[in-house]
Amino acid sequence: MPQAPMLADPARTSTTPRSARAVVGRLRGHRAGPDVAAALGFTVLAMVVLGRQWRSPTVGYLIGSGQDQRMWEWFFAVAAHSVTRLENPLGTLLQNYPDGVNLMANTAMFGVSIPLAPVTLLFGPTATWTLVLTAGLAGTAFAWYWLLSRFAVRSRAAAAVGGLFCGFAPGMISHANGHPNFVALALLPLILGCVIRLSRGAGTKTAIALGLLVAAQILLGEEPLLICAMSFAVFTVAYFAFRPQLARAAVRSAWRPLLLAAAIALAITAIPLWWQFFGPQSYRVIDHGAMGNDLKALLQFPAQSLGGRTNPGQDVSIGATEENAYFGWPLLALVAAASAWLWRAPLARAATVTTLVMGVLSLGSELTVGRSRTGITLPWAWFEHVPLLESVLETRFAMGAVPAIALLLAMATDRALRERATLVPWCICLVLALLPLTPMPLPAVDRKPAPEFFTDGTWSGYVDDGSIVTVPLPRPEDARALSWQAEADFGFPLAGGYFVGPVGAAKKAKYGPDDRPTALLLAQADKTGTAPAITDELRAQAATDLRFWRADAVVLPPGKNRQVLRETVSELLGDSGHAADDVWVWDVRALVAAGR
Repeated sequence: MPQAPMLADPARTSTTPRSARAVVGRLRGHRAGPDVAAALGFTVLAMVVLGRQWRSPTVGYLIGSGQDQRMWEWFFAVAAHSVTRLENPLGTLLQNYPDGVNLMANTAMFGVSIPLAPVTLLFGPTATWTLVLTAGLAGTAFAWYWLLSRFAVRSRAAAAVGGLFCGFAPGMISHANGHPNFVALALLPLILGCVIRLSRGAGTKTAIALGLLVAAQILLGEEPLLICAMSFAVFTVAYFAFRPQLARAAVRSAWRPLLLAAAIALAITAIPLWWQFFGPQSYRVIDHGAMGNDLKALLQFPAQSLGGRTNPGQDVSIGATEENAYFGWPLLALVAAASAWLWRAPLARAATVTTLVMGVLSLGSELTVGRSRTGITLPWAWFEHVPLLESVLETRFAMGAVPAIALLLAMATDRALRERATLVPWCICLVLALLPLTPMPLPAVDRKPAPEFFTDGTWSGYVDDGSIVTVPLPRPEDARALSWQAEADFGFPLAGGYFVGPVGAAKKAKYGPDDRPTALLLAQADKTGTAPAITDELRAQAATDLRFWRADAVVLPPGKNRQVLRETVSELLGDSGHAADDVWVWDVRALVAAGR
């Protein structure tokens, strides 16, 4: 079998005039046809997956996102707000007042939120959210198609198979519910393409392009970049393991331009990275606890797929947005067969090793089967306390196996197309493996409108320079107030919020603010529907907390347990409050000022 030229002899450089002419030729005439067809096909499929969201692109809400959609929309909206006012976008006091939020440490995706600020300002953050997710799925698929077609396989159809799997793998569809930073991954294949070209002797222009791409990816999402780098490192070691001379030649060609690319990326992102790790409200680590994949998560079909609907397995997922594996046993069986079929090819061996390593790492530090702990220690136990790695959800390492699986599928398809005799059997097996993974349209609903108190400007009569405290306070379980604040054009800061921030002297992070006693009391009353017994101590604590939040008003919006919450706040403040539009308000400016 002829060797595909992905990491081949560096003497075969793409910088020669002949290769340059070949690249230009690929972009002209009929050679551009397959690329256009692939781009259109991937876009249509992305539109189908997010079709229900596109029915109401300005008010639609993906059910599987939990509260994540509200958080991301807030990130997009506050970025646009910062741009229009020429404010620092890396941090803000608009949430978690008065401590604020370190947005660079919160995957705010400045790489899209700032360039798409005009879209957000014209059509609202939900439109930006919908656009980013759709373009993310389609763009990621096409970028991997591009990489495979230029560096790994000869057939564009085979490359399209690989691109299709990369862009619409179970993990991608799962993250499309609420994590655009794990959906907009189109830069990763371009980064790898630059690295491959540098290993073949490409020069300064490619190094500059690589530095710019890495900087852009840092501003899109650092965790996907880290996982991609780990996967490619495993792939590279496996590829060169028995080819030391080729490895030395690649290193000699690449190390200087790689240093240049790193210097460019660091120069561009130095200030944002400093802000992330050392700026206000930065944190050292976020401890998610044990978040490895259950072994069954590798073998079962994802919930949001044809196979998951017709043949659901045991619920072993972390959540709707974290089905990072769920490859299904038919696909894994096909991958094993393709690996054996292609084993003589170094690319196939490297892809097989990468799939195994990243799959095992995704299982976490202890093997779990059907939610039952086995006591078997796994390799992740060696890495779980390594800086940077310790903050990654280990289940997400399965995403690093996706391109490796796609490479095996593309190479096997490419070989089948050339040998013909194996084409029909291979295509049948490929369809049987991928059909159960066919994504279903993500469920979406139209959200309820924000309270008129916020949309018609009534709030402005209750706010001087302090915050609004909603009842209960915004938190990871209920972040609706973030949307209300955005609709009020960020005219006031909010106490509480949904973000990642530090807690305590150790600077360990958690989701949401460092909860004040009154915030916990109100959240508990909302959860149980029972008004707590209010003591003088609780009243004093409420006054202390309101002064900490520098509150101007306490606002109770419409919702469940409204009467219980109204009674609780009235007892805490010794004030029955009053109605304003469709909310209940307590003006606490005098109370807060009295304690200063």
